[in-house]
Amino acid sequence: MSAGDRTGAGGEASVINGLYIFDIEMRDGKRGQARGVVVLCDGRILGGDSFFSYTGSYTFRNGKWRGDMIVNQHTEAVGRTLAFGGREVTCGFSGDYFPGGAEVEGMALVGKTSVTFTARLTLKDVM
Repeated sequence: MSAGDRTGAGGEASVINGLYIFDIEMRDGKRGQARGVVVLCDGRILGGDSFFSYTGSYTFRNGKWRGDMIVNQHTEAVGRTLAFGGREVTCGFSGDYFPGGAEVEGMALVGKTSVTFTARLTLKDVM
């Protein structure tokens, strides 16, 4: 199924191309949160927050989706310690997609340390 389709076989909801707000919460030893925006469009992810940019790809099937992203810091965080600070970080995720949003669990490789995270995406505008 194409990532941009609104419905798949049997009328099930699919990943809608659009602008999403996301909230991420880090788990394990790297506690932290982030809020930003991403554009999901035909299997591609583009977005960012105050300190990081995100690029990647995703696939969708049967109400589930998965993907990977590369995270790069674009702004120095004076006086703050960022979990991903100063490194290019590769992340993988999987989760459930539903009309108007998604929830995912994922893992980022920060140097030799794995950091797990959860995220919730909320659709704000359709492309």
